[in-house]
Amino acid sequence: MAGHSKWANIRYRKSLQDSKRGKLFTKYIREITVAARSGGGEPNANPRLRTAVDKALSANMTRDTIDRAIKRGVGGEDGVCLEEIRYEGYGPDGVAVIVDCMTDNRKRTVSEVRHAFSKHGGNLGTDGSVAYLFTQIGEIIFAPGVPEDTLLELALESGAQDVQGDTEVGMVIQTAVEDFHKVKTALEAAKLQPEDAELTMRAQTQITLEGEAVARFIKFLDHIEDLDDVQIVYTNADWTES
Repeated sequence: MAGHSKWANIRYRKSLQDSKRGKLFTKYIREITVAARSGGGEPNANPRLRTAVDKALSANMTRDTIDRAIKRGVGGEDGVCLEEIRYEGYGPDGVAVIVDCMTDNRKRTVSEVRHAFSKHGGNLGTDGSVAYLFTQIGEIIFAPGVPEDTLLELALESGAQDVQGDTEVGMVIQTAVEDFHKVKTALEAAKLQPEDAELTMRAQTQITLEGEAVARFIKFLDHIEDLDDVQIVYTNADWTES
């Protein structure tokens, strides 16, 4: 699940989600399990779990599957201890990359992530080497056709920082982390259902890729996102669709 902020990148993320739904379900189950383990099994009292459950439901995961993952997290029934690890580095053409993983084998994971970077002309860095280039925000995406004036008014009234529109992607609302659920709840109460909503990492500056650099980067991104232990990838790459 790549985390991006520009329009071409959002389109890429949507197509990726459609093509790798089976792997995404595994990632959602892991996130729900770890969120419940770290913050409790009640979504209304655990913002991280609430976000994970909302995303799983929007991907048509069954409630039974979600409930089992929560129980596994709260009770630790599966006996598997998943560790959260963040890796940072630079991908092809100097693109800054953050890779969030969940793993039961740190050595395996770092080996696979390092190999993905080196194979595509990048290099894995140290903690903090690129994180300073990113800011955590809330992002709420609505498909084209949503009533824009109503959405804009409600979003800003409920505390959104910014609202942007695109004819093909739709509307993207950005919020502070602490206001994410408040804004999302206000919009849903007005019968405005988002297509996607998550806490993500927004790059403060973007690197624009063109021509062969786009193909190189997407090949790298496909490789690293296909690793079983990788949950989400954030980058500062942007590109123009041809």
